[in-house]
Amino acid sequence: MALSLSFFACSAPDKKTENTPAASATPVVTAGTKTAQTPAPSTDPTAASTETEPATAATILARPEVPILCYHQIREWNSHDGKVGKDYIVKPNDFKAQMKMLADSGYHTILPDQLQAYLTKGTPLPSKPIMLTFDDTKLDQYTVAKPELDKYGFKGVFFIMTVSIGRPNYMTKEQIKELSDAGHVIGSHTYDHHNVKKYEDKDWITQIEKPTKQLEAITGKPIKYFAYPFGLWRPEAIPELKKRGFDAAYILATKRDQQDPLYTIRRIIASGYWSTKGLHNSIVRSF
Repeated sequence: MALSLSFFACSAPDKKTENTPAASATPVVTAGTKTAQTPAPSTDPTAASTETEPATAATILARPEVPILCYHQIREWNSHDGKVGKDYIVKPNDFKAQMKMLADSGYHTILPDQLQAYLTKGTPLPSKPIMLTFDDTKLDQYTVAKPELDKYGFKGVFFIMTVSIGRPNYMTKEQIKELSDAGHVIGSHTYDHHNVKKYEDKDWITQIEKPTKQLEAITGKPIKYFAYPFGLWRPEAIPELKKRGFDAAYILATKRDQQDPLYTIRRIIASGYWSTKGLHNSIVRSF
C-alpha cells in the first residue's frame, strides 16, 4: 500500500466550498444568514484574548474564516502525471511566485495554536492571516518549499503520513525534526492514508495512536493537529480524535460540522493549474 501512494493521495471527491462569498479584499464568512466582516487585526502577537470563556460552536462558525492552503507535491509535471494528478502538483517556479505574491500582498502566516486561540477565545490575529499546510510527507516540501518559506519568514504545517518516513522521495525523521525545531508545526496524517470513513476497532490504534506516538518521539513535542486523508471525515471520528488528545482536525473544501467545527476546519487545495492571480482570487473567494 505504501509503495502505491501517489501524488493525488489527498484528493477529495469534490471541491465544494461552504457558502462561498463574493470576491472582496477582506475575507468574509457566512454563518447562517449573518455575514461577518473580518475583525480589526492586531499586529501584536501577544495581544490578550477578547473573551474570557471558550466560544460555543455557533460563535466559532460565525467568526470569519482564515484562508488555509493545502499543498501536496512541488515539482515539475512529467509524462506520467494525469489530468487529475496535475491538480495536486505545483511547479517549483509557480510555488516560488505564489510565496512572493503572498509576501508582497501583506499576508502573514499563522500556525494552528494561533488559529485555535482566535476561534475559541477571539484572540486577535496578524493582518491578512493565512495558513500554509503540506500533506503526505513528500521530500520536495523540505527541499523546495522550506527554503521559500524561510526566505519570507513564513511558517507552515506539515501533516505527516508515517508509513512513508525515510522512503525514497519522502522526508526522513531528521528532516521532520528539523522542520519542527525551526518553528514549523508537525501534524498527523495517519499511518498509510487509510480513509477515516472506513475505520473499525483497531484502526484507531494503527492509524492514529501509533503514528502520533511516533511523531511525538521524533519531534519531542505533543502532536495536537490532524488532517483527514482525502479530506474525508465522519461524525464518529471526532470523539475518537478528542479522546486521543487532538485539539483540531482539518478537512478540505466541504462543509464544517455544526456541532464540532474545530474538528472540520476547511482548507483549499493549491491547484497546479492556477496562476498566481488565480490562487489569489481563490483565496479571496473561498474564505
